[in-house]
Amino acid sequence: MPGSSSSSSSSSGIGFFGLLGIVFIVLKLTHYIDWSWWLVLLPLYGGALLWIIIIVLLIWFFKSR
Repeated sequence: MPGSSSSSSSSSGIGFFGLLGIVFIVLKLTHYIDWSWWLVLLPLYGGALLWIIIIVLLIWFFKSR
C-alpha cells in the first residue's frame, strides 16, 4: 500500500558460520583440504556455541552479584 509506512526487519540468509561451513564442506569434497570431518563441520556449530558461551557468562555474572 502506498500510504502505509510499516517497517519490518527480518534477517534471512545463511550467516557467517553457515557460509564458512559450506565452503569447508566443498573444499573437503573436492579434496582441496585434507581435514577430518569434525573440523570441517565445526563452523556449523559456531553460532550455537557462541550463544551458549554468552548465556553461561550472563548466568555467571548475575550469580556473582
